[in-house]
Amino acid sequence: MSRAEPLGYVELRPGAYADSVALLQVSRSVQQVDGVLAAQVAMATELNLEVLVGMGFEVPAEATTNDLVVALRVADDAALERALVAVAEALAASGRRPTGSGEVAPHRTTGTALREQPGGLVLVSVAGRHALVEAMDALDAGSDVMVFSDNVPLEHEIALKRAAAGRGLLVMGPDCGTAVVDGVGLGFANVVRPGPVGLVAASGTGCQQLLALLDHAGVGVSSALGVGGRDLSAEVGGASTTEALRRLDLDPAVELVVLVSKPPATEVAATVQAYAGDLDTPVELALLGAGRPDLTAAAEAVLRRLGHAVPAWPVAGVAGPATRGRLLHGLFVGGTLCQEARLIAAERLGGEHPFTDFGDDAYTAGRAHPMIDPTLRLEHLARVAADPGTAVLLLDVVLGHGAEPDPAALLAPAIAAIDVPVVVSLVGTAADPQGLARQREALVAAGAEVHLSNAGAARRAVELIEGLS
Repeated sequence: MSRAEPLGYVELRPGAYADSVALLQVSRSVQQVDGVLAAQVAMATELNLEVLVGMGFEVPAEATTNDLVVALRVADDAALERALVAVAEALAASGRRPTGSGEVAPHRTTGTALREQPGGLVLVSVAGRHALVEAMDALDAGSDVMVFSDNVPLEHEIALKRAAAGRGLLVMGPDCGTAVVDGVGLGFANVVRPGPVGLVAASGTGCQQLLALLDHAGVGVSSALGVGGRDLSAEVGGASTTEALRRLDLDPAVELVVLVSKPPATEVAATVQAYAGDLDTPVELALLGAGRPDLTAAAEAVLRRLGHAVPAWPVAGVAGPATRGRLLHGLFVGGTLCQEARLIAAERLGGEHPFTDFGDDAYTAGRAHPMIDPTLRLEHLARVAADPGTAVLLLDVVLGHGAEPDPAALLAPAIAAIDVPVVVSLVGTAADPQGLARQREALVAAGAEVHLSNAGAARRAVELIEGLS
């Protein structure tokens, strides 16, 4: 007797906004229910709808980005009932926060939260279009603010940073993914020892790369102040960067400041460099761009300035050789790591090799960051590996608090299933919760060559392409 066909169910819930990370946890919870074959609970953004269609769901044409979509594939009617109950319970749980005496509803606005506990640093993580109101409330209350939200309009960022400058406050972000403040990691933060270095970072994963390299060399970091990837653009003008430099210059624990950034606007870089030159604390520049040192070279310069030996950056496993195709495909979760690798590849191979940053705003609207949810990159990895034009794959894996608890659990089997050489930059420290050594061993066992240095991984991938006959 044949089994019944699985049941498909799609429901739109207008105006039912929820945070993408919370929805990821809801989806994972529902996927564990007996009889559930697939479950996606997400905001109905264009990208999420494309994913659902690719999974075989029929999405109503009237879906908008303000709708929550519940898509389920189940074995039978009983499983559907269980799944819908699980959706309701998981969504309700995502809207509560624990206290000493149980669970209470969270504050609905930043203003009400600050009335209960004023001052300090406020972390804003809401849909990008709403971040301005919450962050401005924090500034009005005299608090510094870290805007974790992405997809924040540029004009909102400019308004926030102008307001902060008038109050002597610091805006970290928008899209500030990593920070270490008073020894506490915020966002995607690696576990590092305290030490003499302070970081100012217009780059999240660039900051994490430096944290990882310095930690491997035995050098600690006292603070890492993220300022958002657009801060050194011509439009923003380095407003938060100069404030962060000023603060670290006043910190007696900081002996050397490192400024790391995605490729900055030339005139802004010059202005910030001049400002840094007037500070009492020396500043090492790690500004990516054509003709500039890569992040590993910047870390080595920091070590030499502090009188530390430069270690051999670890490499495990051996990839290659490339036997087909001509293209180097880069599939990254870190924007700065992607840009660094693209610059290295373009210098030696030219610019025709495709690099994708899955952490870009285009891929994160209504979705959790790929350092949390690897789904999109894993789908692309299988597709790109099957392309006969692909010769080598270059990937990053970024560890630390906030990131996937075990990224190798899904990535290693995906790598083992393909026949293309894979080179990985594994960015993390020995104390990170995922276990740096455990992640490295799993990726090597799957056939990858694993580097701590992203620049080193990129150069190795380039060598494999150059070795093609």
